[in-house]
Amino acid sequence: MVHALLYLVVSFLAIAVVFYILGAPFIAALEVIVYAGAIVVLIIFVIMMLNLKQESVEQEEKWLTKKVWIGPAILCTILLIELAYILTTSDATVLQDKEVDSKAVGMALYGPYVIGVELCGLLLMSGIVGAYHLGRQKKKVIHRFLEKAEE
Repeated sequence: MVHALLYLVVSFLAIAVVFYILGAPFIAALEVIVYAGAIVVLIIFVIMMLNLKQESVEQEEKWLTKKVWIGPAILCTILLIELAYILTTSDATVLQDKEVDSKAVGMALYGPYVIGVELCGLLLMSGIVGAYHLGRQKKKVIHRFLEKAEE
């Protein structure tokens, strides 16, 4: 799980570099701060809160057989072929040299896309609550006064 989280951070940083190259340094900084920073820390806390034990590691080993990797391997091969084709056949074009400032981002997020922003927040919160309830341990908790009564 932690390795997957590190790969997620690398992909977020790569996306930030793409935004910076396209002339949106503010969006690139937001990508690093919000996604590679805050969301990853949130995921780390959820991983620690779930407290996954050896049973989950054994269950994951049962699920991840060699047959499971066939589909992703085919998709990765198709994407690599497509990337090689695009890099070899396309001409380099000059993009517009227009930067996106913070005011434009704020107007876009809290203007026509405010419903989408709110729905994403609700989706993240429901995912965290659902992961907590699915992953919590089902231990029998006895109150301290009842423990004394049983003795």
